[in-house]
Amino acid sequence: MASKLSNEELRAWQALLHAHHEISRRLDAELRRDHDLSLADYDILLRLANTADGLSMSELAARVLATPSTLTRRVDGLASAGLVARRRSERDSRVLLARLTADGRRILRRAAVTHVRGIRQHFTSRLSDAQLKDVAAALEGISGQHVPH
Repeated sequence: MASKLSNEELRAWQALLHAHHEISRRLDAELRRDHDLSLADYDILLRLANTADGLSMSELAARVLATPSTLTRRVDGLASAGLVARRRSERDSRVLLARLTADGRRILRRAAVTHVRGIRQHFTSRLSDAQLKDVAAALEGISGQHVPH
């Protein structure tokens, strides 16, 4: 195996990195400007909105692809803002559960409009339907088909 990437390998890799960085930066800026939420905080609220009883901190960390310490700091801030509540699990008192509050749900609904608009503006509207299918298929070839969580 060659120890150097071909021009096409390097081009594809760099395009993925730069596109992800640029789109994430824009989405983050829009959420901060319009809702005082970071993209990472939005992701936490979104994951919690899809659960009835909340999630353990370790499960939430896995879903948002964050280390436990990073997640704890983020959830601390969201709890201070009244968007997330924490409580001990009734099954295992060592487990701390996080759940969305009514205020968190309200903020999330508003922020979702900004987020979806941003995804369309900065990503999907720039690609044809065929390109969207190709991008999804190519990336799923690497990470597998997305399973909502």
